[in-house]
Amino acid sequence: MSTPSPTEITAYELVSGLEIHVQLNTKSKIFSGDSASFGASPNAHISTVSLALPGALPKLNKEVIEKAVRIGLALNCEINQHNFFDRKNYFYADLPKGYQITQDNSPICKNGFVIVTLANGQERRIGINRIHLEEDAGKSMHDQDAHYSFVDLNRAGVPLIEIVTEPDIRSAEEASVLLNEIRKLVRFLDVSDGNMEEGSLRCDANISIRPAGSSDYGTRCEVKNLNSMKHVRRAIEFEFDRQIGIIEKGSEIIQSTLNFDAEKGTTSPMRTKEEANDYRYFPDPDLPPIYIDDHWLAQIRSAMPKLPNVIAQELMADFAISAAEASLLAEDPTLLHYLGSAKTMIDRPKSLINWLIGPIRALLSDKAIGIDQFFVAPFKMAEIINLVDKKKISQNNALQTLIPALENEPERDVLELANQLDLLIVADQQAFEEQINAVLQKYEPQVQAYKAGKKGVLGLFVGEVMKLVQGKADAKKISDQIIEKLK
Repeated sequence: MSTPSPTEITAYELVSGLEIHVQLNTKSKIFSGDSASFGASPNAHISTVSLALPGALPKLNKEVIEKAVRIGLALNCEINQHNFFDRKNYFYADLPKGYQITQDNSPICKNGFVIVTLANGQERRIGINRIHLEEDAGKSMHDQDAHYSFVDLNRAGVPLIEIVTEPDIRSAEEASVLLNEIRKLVRFLDVSDGNMEEGSLRCDANISIRPAGSSDYGTRCEVKNLNSMKHVRRAIEFEFDRQIGIIEKGSEIIQSTLNFDAEKGTTSPMRTKEEANDYRYFPDPDLPPIYIDDHWLAQIRSAMPKLPNVIAQELMADFAISAAEASLLAEDPTLLHYLGSAKTMIDRPKSLINWLIGPIRALLSDKAIGIDQFFVAPFKMAEIINLVDKKKISQNNALQTLIPALENEPERDVLELANQLDLLIVADQQAFEEQINAVLQKYEPQVQAYKAGKKGVLGLFVGEVMKLVQGKADAKKISDQIIEKLK
């Protein structure tokens, strides 16, 4: 049984919503042809538009619209087919215009929801208030020089969507699970790489408390720029406890913007929280309204793939696998494609699932490659698994010898290569009589223990025999022979 979190054991209730910033993985920026790629030297990806030079005008990147609509559809949103951009005005040291182009009154998507599953199996529906488009700011660097701050404008103008949830989150776990769900979705839909370490996905958490059972909202504080699931969880838990402490002392919570210290796990004030009127929003006069006609929307909708939760349900029905196993496959399009290619040639589909989410997944992790870079073609992998299932080769020899050999000779016939490597299980089990006798003689004390009722040592005998015969025996038959000898 899991230990209740701090948000589950007090007289107060957490009320939280997230503002999730997702960098879109377009080749160019939202309003210019500058590269939007990550990792270039400072100020390598800039132009007159990024620098906001006089007379430089923005031009909208069409792909940004399509990617925003894709994630909106995935989050069950209404698509606002007539929307426009606004200017959000306040001082940005790393955005030369001095304002941000965003969407205020007319976001591209609204009124959606996402269902998340918690560790205890409970499902929670989190409302999506809106998804709007905007440009990212540049990056200020304060640790490069003792006297000056430097500004890198490579990120300025990189396209963002901001996913704003309703204040439906009631625990730190829900917030963390929601953020993870969004990351899986944007990756699956090829909207973003979702890399939190590089800032492609980050979020702000709005946090308030109220007496349990109350329907009123408390004064909220916003924790900025949380860039990991763990930080989201820790920040919410700390802020929940901090606000309870303030209320119980008879003081009032001041609406403010907070910074999270990842080392200490604490929040601290950055500034008092701005209201919408502080930003002096008004429609951007340099950009025409966006109109998504019915035909364009239908094209985007028809190109949408099945979503992971739908695929997972189908996999559970088709292969009789668990929800956890199905999710691992459903969330990885390349792994799913490999499964689809191999399953037509496999004798036992469940064996294929077990291999893909077990030893093959571990092998790919060790080599730091994806299944799309795997050197064993799907039909060859099916043949290997079939040989193991038919007890013509041991799983250990397949993993330790045959598959590595295929890395060097990927075009070789599987059975021919296994035969050349002398990996095939010998049909005549009596051929291993000598090895069985040798093991039983070597482990005479354990033999007596077995006869006295300690049946667990049987695994020792089988393992030692399999080592001597180099995996070229059927372990079950070896076990049966040993039991017969020990009667």
